Amino acid sequence: MLALPSDHAARVALRTQQVIAEETGVTNTIDPLGGSWFVEWMTDRVEADAEAYLARILDMAPDGTVTGGLLRGIESGWFMSEIADAAFAYQQQLEKGTKHIVGVNVHTAADEPDLEILRISKEVELAQQRRLTAFRAERDTAATDAALERLAVAARGDENLVPVIMDAVRADATLGEICGTLKDVFGTYREPPVI
Repeated sequence: MLALPSDHAARVALRTQQVIAEETGVTNTIDPLGGSWFVEWMTDRVEADAEAYLARILDMAPDGTVTGGLLRGIESGWFMSEIADAAFAYQQQLEKGTKHIVGVNVHTAADEPDLEILRISKEVELAQQRRLTAFRAERDTAATDAALERLAVAARGDENLVPVIMDAVRADATLGEICGTLKDVFGTYREPPVI
């Protein structure tokens, strides 16, 4: 059936064009796809920025390895600080209007309807609880317990945990049980605050 687009469909089409124009930087060049040089330039820029970050991570490493740098960055709160600084700079750009986000700080519509929030009803929650209880009752509890114990032992060592986790899944361990087992071994990580 053919018909005129609804107001909502027309707005989505318009917003798509506005996102391309405002957020990609494509309008900042005369011919963005001419020989794809602009796309290649942007790709090279992303690659150079990523390599600069990797170099900074390697500089933090006491042993000269990426893993050592990652661990040092986590322990010192460097990653948390970088994320916080980037979020602050991004928010400042939004508020000053130097960064355009369609529907947030440019091309906003006063008559935009509120987003519908998915709410799970109590009945769905109860049905899922019944399903989980039945699942646990029908499985081989001894096999599940053995697989979870094997996971705990492997987690205390230096073994690759992926195959052991997969064995636990095959033994019908739930995601919550697997995470709980790992939490019992490793505890809960709390990133140190950076001042």
